[in-house]
Amino acid sequence: MSDHEETRGHGGTRPAEADDDGTRPAEADDGPRRSGADEAVRTGDEHAADPAQQEHGTEPAGAPAAAEASGETAIPELVIISGMSGAGRSTAAKCLEDLGWFVVDNLPPALIPTMVELGARSLGNVARIAVVVDVRGRRFFDNLRESIADLEARHVTRRIVFLESSDDALVRRFESVRRPHPLQGDGRITDGIAAERELLRELRGDADLVIDTSSLNVHELRAKMDAQFAGDEEPELRATVMSFGFKYGLPVDADLVADMRFLPNPHWVPELRPYTGLNEEVAAYVFNQPGAKEFLDRYAELLQLIAAGYRREGKRYVTVAVGCTGGKHRSVAMSERLAARLAAEGVETVVVHRDMGRE
Repeated sequence: MSDHEETRGHGGTRPAEADDDGTRPAEADDGPRRSGADEAVRTGDEHAADPAQQEHGTEPAGAPAAAEASGETAIPELVIISGMSGAGRSTAAKCLEDLGWFVVDNLPPALIPTMVELGARSLGNVARIAVVVDVRGRRFFDNLRESIADLEARHVTRRIVFLESSDDALVRRFESVRRPHPLQGDGRITDGIAAERELLRELRGDADLVIDTSSLNVHELRAKMDAQFAGDEEPELRATVMSFGFKYGLPVDADLVADMRFLPNPHWVPELRPYTGLNEEVAAYVFNQPGAKEFLDRYAELLQLIAAGYRREGKRYVTVAVGCTGGKHRSVAMSERLAARLAAEGVETVVVHRDMGRE
């Protein structure tokens, strides 16, 4: 955020992010290093999961510490995502991240118990953990088995989600990104697929959920993950309403753009010029102009229609940019009113004034 940018919350505190809108559930990947063949999944401190409420009761001395160490209360859920390279592991992980899970991509299997222990020490700040594990050799597979046994001994609730696709679908995905299969060596893509399928055969048998993504696109895979992990709640949509000045350029992350330059400019009213659209007199001037209130009403209705479609498609974030000449008066006033309307409709909304104070 620039020095001139001001952010105000309407019904939420987190800014929106742009959502990928691909046509395949995931691209082929190449080991712990991400490539153009695998959707990026943010991990670590960038996104912490929503805190989980803890149940409190009468316990003997030392019991809370033991419970935290075991992860029984601090980690009510752990999901292990694995499967075939290119079958959609990163897409599935990103879906869980959008649902509030703490996601770690390509975690070595031997470190899963350590991750659980760290989550337990967070005292509920990391309530749900999803790890993407990439089994590339027999030793990695043995480590995963040992980690799962460790979790079971500590009574940690866990689920294994296994993503698979047909050979034809995987070949098409690898060829589309011009990447080799991580296990093909000097052979063909199909050789790598066959080797990985055999290596993962036992893990697939242990999976709690197997999803075949051969004929699924990104949105359909998201819908399947939502059905398993989002409960009955409709996917949440978060919106950023951003005012800006056209003379400083369009926001690069805007999904929708509205132009307020059809309204008279308060800049030419000497007593209003020093103020911004946050000022009540400036806002009153803007909305007393012909067409201002009508635009707000109709555009808010249009956004309700669009928001419903975004939810159906699994889109989580949207940025609505509202512009005027300098981003100081008209766009600021309209953005504030529009954000309030969206918040009243149940959309978690943040308003950002990108260029206010820039002149």
